[in-house]
Amino acid sequence: MTKVVNVHEAKTHFSKLLARVEVGEEIVIAKAGKPLARLVPYRERPTKRVPGTAKSLIVVGEDFDDPLPESIQRLFER
Repeated sequence: MTKVVNVHEAKTHFSKLLARVEVGEEIVIAKAGKPLARLVPYRERPTKRVPGTAKSLIVVGEDFDDPLPESIQRLFER
């Protein structure tokens, strides 16, 4: 459950609120009873993927799409 605190309480108990956020809790800070902000755990954004960075690291064999050998194909037909 999200805890709602007023601005004065948030300023007075900021360290305690941060400790609660650190373990995953979400805190809503309100001013005159109206929600104003959310205090949530910080999460790193994943780095943006750049196409082509693995170029020349992966080699696809000439026989990649050839039919499987009969002995291996039988294992998939059980």
